[in-house]
Amino acid sequence: MKDRFDEIRAEIVENDHAIVAAVNHRLDLVTELWGLKIERGLDNFDPDREQRLREALAEANNGRLSAAGLDRLVTDLLTLTRAELEAS
Repeated sequence: MKDRFDEIRAEIVENDHAIVAAVNHRLDLVTELWGLKIERGLDNFDPDREQRLREALAEANNGRLSAAGLDRLVTDLLTLTRAELEAS
């Protein structure tokens, strides 16, 4: 029989899988968006949109993640997204 320790570890693994799936889905969406931006002659980077994203995520953050932690997460996610798409 599993104890709570094993249950928590299993739940963390499930959560990590969901995070990877969400990041891959984000990459698919951004790839499509960048294609549309190219068609419309727009720049890939939109600092106003990025700021609105940061503000919306800060409002939605109602858990243990600190403001500094959220800022790091968003920065890392955006950096990763750009790097992955520019490499492909």
